[in-house]
Amino acid sequence: MALWRVRATVDDRPGYLSVLTASLALRSVNILAVQVHTTEAGAVDDFLVDAPDTMSERDLLAAVERGRGRHAFVARAEAQGLADQPTRVLALAGRLVHDPDALGEALIGLLDAGEVRWRPEGAPGHGFTEARMTLVDPAGGAFEVLRPAPAFTPAEFARAQALIELSAALLRQDDLRTTVLLPSGDELLLREAVADDAEAVHRLHARCSAAARAARYPLGVPSEPRLRRLLDPPGGLTLLAVHTDPRSGEEQVVATATLLTEGDLGEASLLVADAWQRRGLGTALLRRLLTWAARADAAAVVVHTTAGNVAMLRTLRRVGAGPADRDGSMLTLTLPLPHPSTTDVTESPAAWS
Repeated sequence: MALWRVRATVDDRPGYLSVLTASLALRSVNILAVQVHTTEAGAVDDFLVDAPDTMSERDLLAAVERGRGRHAFVARAEAQGLADQPTRVLALAGRLVHDPDALGEALIGLLDAGEVRWRPEGAPGHGFTEARMTLVDPAGGAFEVLRPAPAFTPAEFARAQALIELSAALLRQDDLRTTVLLPSGDELLLREAVADDAEAVHRLHARCSAAARAARYPLGVPSEPRLRRLLDPPGGLTLLAVHTDPRSGEEQVVATATLLTEGDLGEASLLVADAWQRRGLGTALLRRLLTWAARADAAAVVVHTTAGNVAMLRTLRRVGAGPADRDGSMLTLTLPLPHPSTTDVTESPAAWS
């Protein structure tokens, strides 16, 4: 017996898939796996089959045509094709977690493509034809995927774009991850928050004094679901400052910095544990948020705070905040954004004092 990949289009009507499978069964072809891709031209059925050794490519094509299959494609398959498509996609995603730069190879593996090209000029033709797929790279540019046959389907396009977006997210996390040395001599890890950080951030809130929480949330601490959503704000960013105890190795979140966005406007906020205040940590986090906002083409970033929050006002002055607009006890200050060409987030402790 030999493994083959068979793809054909059939009318998207009840019973037509069974006609095709019956035609294959009459030739002793065993179907090991099947995927169905919905297209405007009909249902594209993609089979992995085990056929008799005596069966040729022409024989298989004839069996597909007798089963009312159109635009048939037949090719020999390898044993790794026995893995179902979800398993295959998860394996490729797992590979990107360890090596986000392996995206080109992952796309070839996902789509059985002949060639993948990256184009820095972007993707005016975003979409796909039978033999060419153009995918937007969130980091800039576009990927062009070529495959002579079989024709690309909408499902394959959606999977490929999702894989690219995963790689871009992983690269962004890596770009935002850095170790900083505070003027006090303490070394902290700054990184982007993820959903699994919810419990650690909850413990940070519990360690903060009522005054620190009130300064961060003038209208009251939000609900638990709201706090969880703040870890991954739509279109925005939440950074964590993580301290590792040199003796026990225990990690502890000691500060958060969040940037919420609406259109091209951003709103920044900080929560720093009482024991870590006045060490330059808030300044370091704010500058990193501003760098990210500049790269995301934000027009402006503002901070709302109370007139009595002297520590926060000093931090805002250090990053060059403009004059405050007052509304009762609340102040709104606009923060300057670094020029995109100078958004290097590496900072020296001297810049935070």
